[in-house]
This record gives sequence, C-alpha cells and structure tokens, in this order.
Amino acid sequence: MADNNSLDGGETVRRQINDQVMIVQILVMIFLCINLLLIVTFFKRECFYTTTRYILFAVTLLSDSLMLFISDILLILSYFRFTMQVWLCVIISIFVLLCSVLTPVTLTAMTLERYVAICMPLRHGELCSTRRTVHCILIVHGISSVPCIVILSMFFASVSLSFYTQYQICSLEMFSFHVWQDHIRSAVQQFYFLVMCIIIVVAYIKIMKVAKAASGEDKKSTWKGLRTVVLHGFQLLLCLIQLLCPFIEAWILQINFMLFVQVRYFNYIMFFLAPRCLSPLIYGLRDEIFSQALKNYTSIGLFKRNVI
Repeated sequence: MADNNSLDGGETVRRQINDQVMIVQILVMIFLCINLLLIVTFFKRECFYTTTRYILFAVTLLSDSLMLFISDILLILSYFRFTMQVWLCVIISIFVLLCSVLTPVTLTAMTLERYVAICMPLRHGELCSTRRTVHCILIVHGISSVPCIVILSMFFASVSLSFYTQYQICSLEMFSFHVWQDHIRSAVQQFYFLVMCIIIVVAYIKIMKVAKAASGEDKKSTWKGLRTVVLHGFQLLLCLIQLLCPFIEAWILQINFMLFVQVRYFNYIMFFLAPRCLSPLIYGLRDEIFSQALKNYTSIGLFKRNVI
C-alpha cells in the first residue's frame, strides 16, 4: 500500500512538472514570435534605427529573445537529464549571464534617454545622436559583462583542467563551489541593484518636476514620458529581483526539494518571462509611431497572404 501511494505521488509530481514545462514552452513561443515581429518592424523604417530609444529597444528585444531561446533549451535539456561537457556549458552560460544583466542595464540607459529628452530637450539631439548611441551600446555591454567576468573568474580559479571534460547537467548552480563565491556574486548583484534603482528614482523625480511645471502639449508629452519611466522602473524591478532569485532558491533547496521546484517555476514565470513581455507592451503598443508601423506591416502581410 505504501509503495502504491509512493508511486501515485511520484506520477502526480511528474504530471505536474510535465504541465509546467508545456506552459513554459507555449509562453516562450508566444514571446519569441512577438519579439521577432517587432524586430522585423524595427528594420522596416529608417527612423527607428536612427533614433536612440528605438535602437535601445531593439537591443532589449534581441537580448531577451536570445535569453529566452537559450534558457528554454537549457530547461528542456535539464528536464530530460541531458548532460554535456562542462566547457560547452561554460560557453552557453556566458550568453545567459551576459543577457540576464544586459536587459536591466539597457532599461536604465533607456530611462536616462527619456530623462535627457524631457529635462534637457535642447541637448537631446547632441547627446543622443546615432554615433553616441553606438558608444552607449558598447558601454552597456561592457558594464553588463562585469558580473559574468567575476563569476567565471571565480569558477576558473576553483576547478582543475580535468573538470572541463566531465559531463554535467548545465545550470548556473554549477559555477558555485564555495560559500564565498555566492557572497561575492551577491555583493556584485546588490551593487548593480542599488545603482540602477538610484538612477531610476532620480530620473523619476526630475521628470516629475518638469511635468508639474509644463503646460499644454509639453505637459501631455512629459506625463507620457513619466509613465514610460514608471513602466521601465517596474520592468527593471522584476529584472533585478530575478538576479536575487538564485540565492532564495538555494536557501529553499536546503529545506524542501518540491518547494524548491515550485518556487523556481514561479520565479521563472514572474521574474524572467514577465519582464520580457513588458518591452513589447511599452514600445510595441504604447508608442504611437512604432504601433502604427507595426499595424501597417501586419496588415500588408495579411493582405499579400490573402491575395496569394
């Protein structure tokens, strides 16, 4: 009887995990299709890839799409208990670690762009030129690569060369061998969290002051920019909470494995997938120019399909 109950419980857990994996696949496919449509729309008009905020928007779309694709592949491989050599996992993890920080840093840069556009309109054309935007993207990638370099440096210093040829299930937990590594990783991520939060709050306060002093069309445009900053702040908050999730999950894993599975699933949906569906909402639907271009592109595509 006990064996039957144990078997039934195992089947129930297995079925629940199967359902969760299927839900994740559906969500990832939806978000990837939306992002692909937005990326194609971005390259359809010259005004998009010559304007700073749209260029930064495209960077987040590409980063999010790459992150969704790679993380989903790792999820499927982990689900089927597929192992790979550590050196290959290291290469894949570089992209995961970079993209996980790239999105919140790019969002911070987008917030600063809105701050310049609203609070320093006379200098916006000078500070947000296409050339300076390219420099900004390089700086954003450089800043985003620091946590990745720190984590991998600690990993390289802790393992022998023979470890790279071993077969392991690829996950970020594989890079922590000592408690001090988790502490350093946590310190770096908390520092990023603090700096980005300060930038968002300061930009919000400055824009709020300008919004209260503005009038007419300027007031309407300023308040719209303020709402965009608020959405960026909420999206950034979800992304930053995602950086703290591994430490919460590691603590829960020591208590109960099934609770760990449920918490990790919730964190993946709430703090990983959700922030990456807000970018299409902010610029794909709220922005009038991009929204109109998206409607025109989709309507023309549907018309050509019907003609064929």
